Amino acid sequence: MRVVTRPDFDGVVCAVLLMDALQVGPPVLWVQPSDMQHRRVNIQNGDVVANLPFHEKCSLWFDHHYSNQPETPVDGVFKIAPSAAGIIYEHYRERLDRDYTELIRQTDRIDSADLTLDEILHPESHPYVLLSMTITHHEPSEEHYWDHLVDLLRTRSMARVMDDPEVKRRCRRVVETNMVYEKALRANTSLIDHVSITDFRNLDPAPDGNRFLVYSLFPDCTVNVKIVFDDEDLASIKVGHSILNRGCEVNVGKMLSAFEGGGHPGAGACRFAREKAPDYLKRIVGILQKNVPV
Repeated sequence: MRVVTRPDFDGVVCAVLLMDALQVGPPVLWVQPSDMQHRRVNIQNGDVVANLPFHEKCSLWFDHHYSNQPETPVDGVFKIAPSAAGIIYEHYRERLDRDYTELIRQTDRIDSADLTLDEILHPESHPYVLLSMTITHHEPSEEHYWDHLVDLLRTRSMARVMDDPEVKRRCRRVVETNMVYEKALRANTSLIDHVSITDFRNLDPAPDGNRFLVYSLFPDCTVNVKIVFDDEDLASIKVGHSILNRGCEVNVGKMLSAFEGGGHPGAGACRFAREKAPDYLKRIVGILQKNVPV
């Protein structure tokens, strides 16, 4: 049995809960949603998949993304919810060795972008938010850190997690990176009507940082579109409703399911061949400008 999940904060917490409840040992198999969608992952009988699109070979599946709703009953739980970890916690609460109530409450808030302006502007004052921001780069070289976080959150209090030398080093880097990221956002973001477009295609590597910061920098936008060039001749687009100016009516996950991606009503992503970028970007922005529910 393996835990298979994605490398974000919700995915890390999913791994914490599943390894505790099902007594699954490491390592976790870390997978990108697009790789699961395109069947580039060798899923095996016995695998427990969480926070990812469904795969017919897995034994259990837990997810909460609007675009991943199953057409037939599956073993596990699917429910539209703030986080996949919250679904797992509710399902296995009686089997868990520790009280994860606060961790789940914070994971729900972070994954559903239910944050305050102070948490956006000053994450260094909010441990859970800051910790979630240390999971940024998705290269395989980062797997040791994701595994390390799973182990820490399974065995330590939040205060001790934040006191871990590797976590402290990465938290300092997050604060420094966010300062650079703010400059990159200001220089590479344009506003068309109520849609802010962050175009990092000409930057290599593309900067990364506080995903909520753009909403405070461009308060007139109700939705942000960010496009970057990835490795292997791929591009990706991420779309998110503003959490400070809530006026976008487009179901992002449903919209992006037509562009090789998916997600939640308020946020999602798609990954595709670079040559499709101009067409996909134009069509996505056009849909968001019209702001008609889809």
